Amino acid sequence: MPREIDVTHEPRVCDGALRDAFTLLGKRWNGVLLGSLMHGPAGFAELRTAIGGISDSMLSGRLVELAEAGVIERTVESGPPVSVSYRLTPSGEALMPILEGLTRWAAVNLCTREN
Repeated sequence: MPREIDVTHEPRVCDGALRDAFTLLGKRWNGVLLGSLMHGPAGFAELRTAIGGISDSMLSGRLVELAEAGVIERTVESGPPVSVSYRLTPSGEALMPILEGLTRWAAVNLCTREN
């Protein structure tokens, strides 16, 4: 259950929770990874293809980091063949309206380039 947060603080002082959010989401690839999992679980190769331009070691590290933060979950199916997939946790799913809003904002306010 989410904890209540006291949002009263000195003007212009960065809220610790906001700082924590950007520490996680502000790292390259983290937000894109979460957005890629928005439509359901995916395997490592699917994520690498969906994101494009990320190295295997970077993808692996970011997946570990997001799992440690509790926003994604790693599932291993014993096969054969062994299968590993990643999916959003309830905490990760709670981020989706925020990421969708950020996506809409970026589409209107930032110059985008075709990949």
